[in-house]
Amino acid sequence: MGKGYAEGPAAEERYEALERGEPTGLEPEEVDRPAIFGSTPDNEERHFIGWADEVDRDELFESGKAWGLTVVRQRTTA
Repeated sequence: MGKGYAEGPAAEERYEALERGEPTGLEPEEVDRPAIFGSTPDNEERHFIGWADEVDRDELFESGKAWGLTVVRQRTTA
């Protein structure tokens, strides 16, 4: 009978590599992503508002929903 997924020598080798703390090639990739920080009526302290590719900072500022906006590159997993 054939071996199922995650069985056999290849899987055993991968498990052993994980136990040794070696990279397996399956780790999530870390990337720099532009994040928007600023103040809002609910929280006047500078805080994370959203990712620049998901939030329109001009619209937030012009509508008065947020102010003091800055873009900061943040390390995150892809």
